[in-house]
Amino acid sequence: MGGTRFVKIRWPDLLAGLAISGLVVPEALAYAGIAGAPPLSGLMAAVAGMISYALLGTSRYAIVAATSSSAAVLAAALPAIPGMTGGQQLALSAALVISSGVLFLLCSALGLGAMAAFIARPVVRGFSLGIAAIISVRQFATLCGLHAAHTAVLPLLLELYARRAQWHGPSLLLGLAALALLLLLRRLPRMPATLVVLALGTTCLPLLGAHSAGIGAGISVVGPIAMSGVHPRLPELPLDAWVHAAGVSLALMLVLFAESYGAVRSCALRHGDTINVNRELLGLGVANVAAGLFQGLPVGAGYSATYANESLGARSRLAGVVAAAGVVATLCFLRPWVARIPEPVLAAIVIYSMRHALGFAPLRPYLAWKRDRAVLAVAVGAVLCFGILNGLLVAIAVSLVLLIRELSQPRFSVLGRLGGGHDFVSITAHLGAVTIPGMLILRPEEPLFFGNVEAVLDRAVAQLAAAPGTHMLILSLEESPDLDGTAIEALGQFAAQLRRNGCELRLARLKDPVLEVLDSAALPGLTGAALSSASVDAVVAAQGQVPGGLPPPVLR
Repeated sequence: MGGTRFVKIRWPDLLAGLAISGLVVPEALAYAGIAGAPPLSGLMAAVAGMISYALLGTSRYAIVAATSSSAAVLAAALPAIPGMTGGQQLALSAALVISSGVLFLLCSALGLGAMAAFIARPVVRGFSLGIAAIISVRQFATLCGLHAAHTAVLPLLLELYARRAQWHGPSLLLGLAALALLLLLRRLPRMPATLVVLALGTTCLPLLGAHSAGIGAGISVVGPIAMSGVHPRLPELPLDAWVHAAGVSLALMLVLFAESYGAVRSCALRHGDTINVNRELLGLGVANVAAGLFQGLPVGAGYSATYANESLGARSRLAGVVAAAGVVATLCFLRPWVARIPEPVLAAIVIYSMRHALGFAPLRPYLAWKRDRAVLAVAVGAVLCFGILNGLLVAIAVSLVLLIRELSQPRFSVLGRLGGGHDFVSITAHLGAVTIPGMLILRPEEPLFFGNVEAVLDRAVAQLAAAPGTHMLILSLEESPDLDGTAIEALGQFAAQLRRNGCELRLARLKDPVLEVLDSAALPGLTGAALSSASVDAVVAAQGQVPGGLPPPVLR
């Protein structure tokens, strides 16, 4: 019985892992081309990433290997480091990958898994669309036998048009044929389409007059993969290069985390799995440090490989280990065959894998809901106009600015009793709600913090001025899970100001942390009965305003 269960659990992982290795190998080669790195960098990154994540990650389906977006960010980030020479490119790339891995580890150690919430989904969706467009255009240049210099869409298109006389016919023909075949084989989900296309493309290569080097006269191929000197080592770079790499690696880490967390969370929600975000940070950190030590590309849980692993019926992270073993076997036994893979065929595979990211379906809900449209437009436009690295930073900065602007708005509701009962609701949203004579009851609609507390209390003063005869102001702070020092100090000053004007301040529906900190602060006018975790109705009743003649409740 135990043996049957073992086979039942393991065979789906073995089969899925073998199939995934056939997908990861061509993708790793193609993404190495995007990053401007040797083919071995993509393959070693896949091995290091899949094994590291299998040991430390929490998702059953995530395949952690090189991704198109991180490869594009790496290609855009390297020129941002001053003093880079051709011989230093691989070392600088490894330093960036290791630095991003160290950032992941620091975030995991500090328990910063909640930072996932600060990368708005519209930013991720818009960034994905923009980067898919850039990658597709750059890969089209490879189809034409060109190496594009620009990283933004409009300059890329202009460069392609200006160099149209240099387009290489056989490369374009081979790439378009490979792309058409991939689209046809999409109707056969069990067919290993990428392997079929690679095999056919390599077989047809002699008929098109290709050779192993040169772009103008023949079709470019991957070329020899040298395995000498493959061992873990730190890049030999001066300190200032490491400092620059550490600074740029923040953007790389954000891209990897946004893409990986989106893929992992989507699979977890579909299957009811539990994801430990801090463990995910740990797994991604170790995976990237390991990849960097082997001079590999940055790694993350890419959408295409992760979803393919899920659809192939994987049951555990063993599938990733099997896929890593498949990549190692390729390096050991199939290097001569891999060396003859045409670059236009790899470019066609990348363009094919971008088809989902290029669709507008993920963006439609935000347009229909009329929410986050500005963030979405900025995310897409920033990447298209400013390139991958700068576009990502602009999109994240704009989303955070809009978040701060939203939180800092001094919005509150005036509350009244509904139908003579115990419910206090907004008098503007419920026409039957009536205010309590001599009392003004306000509910801030955002958490109070240093950025909005002064504006909220100023509006409360204006509301009081419009309600003469008010002797008590009740603030319902149900939206504030905690208070920072600025908010505490401002509330104390507000209570003192009200008392000088003959008005008392009462705070209702206080969360436990808020109640504890205000108790310990012991601010004049904000002690004892002025603080309550009870409902607005109970606070009102304690002042003698009880509906139906009921005795006032005892607070706290």
